[in-house]
Amino acid sequence: MSSSAIPAQRSESAWLKRFEPVPAPRVRLVCLPHAGGTAGAYHAWTGDLPADVELVAVQYPGRQERFGEPCVTEMGTLADHITRALLPLADRPLALFGHSMGASVAYEVALRLTPRHQVRPTALFVSGQASPLRRSEGQDLHLRDDEGLLAGLRALGGVEEEVFADPDLRQLVIPSLRSDMRLIRNYRRTQAHRVDIPVTAYVGDADPEVSLGDIQAWRDLTTAEFTARSLPGGHFYLQDRQAELVADIAARLTSVRAR
Repeated sequence: MSSSAIPAQRSESAWLKRFEPVPAPRVRLVCLPHAGGTAGAYHAWTGDLPADVELVAVQYPGRQERFGEPCVTEMGTLADHITRALLPLADRPLALFGHSMGASVAYEVALRLTPRHQVRPTALFVSGQASPLRRSEGQDLHLRDDEGLLAGLRALGGVEEEVFADPDLRQLVIPSLRSDMRLIRNYRRTQAHRVDIPVTAYVGDADPEVSLGDIQAWRDLTTAEFTARSLPGGHFYLQDRQAELVADIAARLTSVRAR
């Protein structure tokens, strides 16, 4: 089986987690994790969102309950699967949020929803990721040995300390980390394919990999309103600034719906 193939019998619902389902949500906020990340990274957000906003977190293959499935190694394949999984939830407005690798995945999903399925997201929120039109100057972490890969991610704050202390846990998380890092390193857009939805881009003011200029370049990928915001912190600023970030997203969702 190809590393990008997903077993045909696997339900598309395996891609999505709704930690606290909302009976009649005003909008669904679809959250896509960073490289090596899981849907659980967004579990705590449910407590900060308005009661009428339902959080839907994406679970990539190759981790947690999907550990037995091969990781997806190509961006187009990953975005296609997530897009199909979201269609049954499009009875309500959808907004997309992605951090780091997840930002690029969210953008690719947005590109597919409207022309292919006539589903227009209400907003796209991208975080901690340079515009796909910009070549990343980051190192090829996926080419390092296991210790080098983890050390590089540790510098970004993207690996929990328990992983370093437990050899068995390291062996569980390294395959998805390496696969995701390879996927995002190989991903590139050479032309501006614009979405016709508002885009808000966030970055930590001390992010060693992504600059304010990098996220401002997302402006060229939308024909609608664009906003860039810098928040205190490094690449994973959203861990310490969760309440502030979620409040900003919620306010923008309210503003978009009002208009």
